[in-house]
Amino acid sequence: MEYFESIPTAHRSLILVGGLSFFWILEGNFSLFRFEYKKWKHALPNLFFTLTTILINFLLAFLLLNTSDWVVNNEFGILNLISELPVWLEVFIGLLLLDLIGAYTPHWLEHKLKPLWMIHLVHHSDHHVDTTTANRHHPLESFIRFGFTLLGVFLVGTNIGIIMLYQSISLISTQFSHANIKLPKKIDLYLSYLFVSPDMHKTHHHYRLPYTDANYGNIFSIWDRAFGTYLPFDREKLIYGVDVFYDEEANGQIKKLLKQPFQKYSKPTLTPKTEV
Repeated sequence: MEYFESIPTAHRSLILVGGLSFFWILEGNFSLFRFEYKKWKHALPNLFFTLTTILINFLLAFLLLNTSDWVVNNEFGILNLISELPVWLEVFIGLLLLDLIGAYTPHWLEHKLKPLWMIHLVHHSDHHVDTTTANRHHPLESFIRFGFTLLGVFLVGTNIGIIMLYQSISLISTQFSHANIKLPKKIDLYLSYLFVSPDMHKTHHHYRLPYTDANYGNIFSIWDRAFGTYLPFDREKLIYGVDVFYDEEANGQIKKLLKQPFQKYSKPTLTPKTEV
């Protein structure tokens, strides 16, 4: 925890670049789908949105630090109400609750509220999901996600070490769950009982309901199982994208993606039983 309380910016950058590079290499050897697309061309808009996410989080980082200092100094929040916990248990509970408040909840809301869905659609409009898709978020969504993370820090009462650890694990977890790789099905299934596995999250990127509105988890899968939003699906039948926004050309154009939240809303289509 001492390390994460003062983790250097260079180390955080290394986690981002190292994770992307690692899963990028794995995709070439353990691919789930052999996409016929130019990998670097596909990555450009995704890397652009990764940079905007980094910039927004960097500019607002002082809010996380100040909020964390305040809750610790004033002994505010859930963790500060529970006394004499072993460090490992305090960290685990902190990670669980930050994942619920800072990731699962806003993700669920983005699928339930039309204005938020139109913003989140930028993430779902990728027709070739791979590890670069992990941080493909419209700048407006980056602000929304940051706001919920800040709320989580305030309510849970986490110190800066837990926050930095959570963000590091979250980064690797999303790169892993989006990566175009396939694990042995049983290993993927067993992994999904606690963590978000690649097959579990890729179901969320299927182009039709009800699968698009399932499997919202970020790091831990237990919230989907607890709240009844977990759905399994045969990975061989996956079709990425969204049926009401199936424009592959626009998928790679940054200007069009930036305008996505302001397009007219279209109601998604349910998957016919014959396709399940």
